[in-house]
Amino acid sequence: MAVLVLADHDLGTLSPATARVVNAIAGLGAVDVLVLGEGVDQVVTQAAALNGIAKVIVAQDVGFNSQSAEALVPVLVGLASCYSHIVTSAGTVGRDVFPRLAAKLDIQPITDVVAVRGANRFDRPIYAGNAIETVTSNQVRQVLTIRASAFKPVASGGSASVEPLTHGTVTQVAQLVAAHRTQSDVPDLATAQIVVGGGIAVGSSEGFTLIEQLARRLNAAVGATRAAVDAGYAPNDWQVGQTGKIIAPDLYIAIGISGALQHLAGIQGAKKIVAINTDAEAPLVKLADVALIGDLFTTIPALIAELDRVGVTL
Repeated sequence: MAVLVLADHDLGTLSPATARVVNAIAGLGAVDVLVLGEGVDQVVTQAAALNGIAKVIVAQDVGFNSQSAEALVPVLVGLASCYSHIVTSAGTVGRDVFPRLAAKLDIQPITDVVAVRGANRFDRPIYAGNAIETVTSNQVRQVLTIRASAFKPVASGGSASVEPLTHGTVTQVAQLVAAHRTQSDVPDLATAQIVVGGGIAVGSSEGFTLIEQLARRLNAAVGATRAAVDAGYAPNDWQVGQTGKIIAPDLYIAIGISGALQHLAGIQGAKKIVAINTDAEAPLVKLADVALIGDLFTTIPALIAELDRVGVTL
């Protein structure tokens, strides 16, 4: 068996999610990585350096820059016969491209995989993450999206070969008009090992500066509940939950978050949870491994001061 991984990349850099996807499917057979884009030489180099990669296949065209299903699927369909599994992360591109790919191949995709039990057995969450189902698929080929946050990344140090791919005319049905980005120097939320999240109780966008200060002190990513995002306290790309990003950090610090089911669905993979809240009966407080009952505006500055005092560095 051989596995094809569609690489996630942005701004000329390989996404950390790709290394996690490679680790998820490493036991299924030889792994090739497909890089589609323009000006992606650095992405190719980074992909080739991942351990366990047999080769990197690259096709460059300005039409791939949109990462749209119309542009990417014909290339994937052309390569499909050579692979038993075609895989990518369950991110924006994967959710757009892989259902169309599966339809073109006339097979059923398996999405949001959180564990690979074998060549045709996979675990995925259902009921907003409240249950895990094990799917056995006897299709001739598997089309999978992987929840990257559920897996550790493979290390770098490999030296896979690079193979250019000849392709046809790239179809562009839609045109990308603009991309609006939130500039941040903190780790990527979807793959961060430590996440500090804030809820509606933070009270304002100014209050979220405390969340950011603690996150920077811990070299952590910043998250927020949907209520906090809807209130304008935090940007959309910080949203964690069923309708936001699904995370699985080693440590999740939840500040002023009661624990609605939609939010809990997004943090179910967290290894340890610390809750800071004034309400000792809040669902997330009861779920947490450690709970600090108190006002966040006094607790967080005290926590930061104590971290500085003992010299904790992460």
